[in-house]
Amino acid sequence: MRSLPRLHRAIVACRACPRLVTWREQVARDKVARFREEDYWGRPVPGFGDPAARIVVVGLAPGAHGANRTGRVFTGDRSGDFLYAAMHRAGLASQPSSRSRDDGLTLHDAYVVTTLRCVPPDNTPRPDEITRCAPFLDEELASLPNVRVLLALGAIAWKAVLDHHARLGAALPRPRPPFAHGARLEVRGRWLLGSYHVSQQNTQTGKLSPAMFDAVLAEARRLARG
Repeated sequence: MRSLPRLHRAIVACRACPRLVTWREQVARDKVARFREEDYWGRPVPGFGDPAARIVVVGLAPGAHGANRTGRVFTGDRSGDFLYAAMHRAGLASQPSSRSRDDGLTLHDAYVVTTLRCVPPDNTPRPDEITRCAPFLDEELASLPNVRVLLALGAIAWKAVLDHHARLGAALPRPRPPFAHGARLEVRGRWLLGSYHVSQQNTQTGKLSPAMFDAVLAEARRLARG
């Protein structure tokens, strides 16, 4: 198994999905007006956080003008603002915001990854793209020896974590438990928790409130303590 730095270099160099390569580079080239003067990352985005983490947050994919711009997961957009503010309140992040790769943010007992490492068009990955990216999720999670809780943000991440356990040979319930906010499942000594995604679509409509997400993080911390 590769070290995390070696794995991260392999993730950044990946060009396995032509549609995603084309899109991520087009977004990085065309930019948006408010970031016109910035250099976009425009490559796959590896995970970020504490290698000794007991809690891993699993998202969907890099944001087009967030992580695809900054090169760090959930950094530089409203989803990241919501996520890291909540993690800061929970004592898992050193500061409540994340603007760039070099802004000084550190995570304690937590690690953040995405199911897909490249931004997809319309924020909608294809099943074959998730399948090609899955070995990166498997290897990154295998490189985090202390994980006790996997917090899936949304249905795609929930399925990705269940698929990850299935690839490891875990006996999953049949039928598989569906995604729901607050859903909980123990698999091979680890807990899988579900939360609505921290996207603007959810947070600005009230589908996911700070209090709701704080409660999920509090449950994650409780389960992580064992």
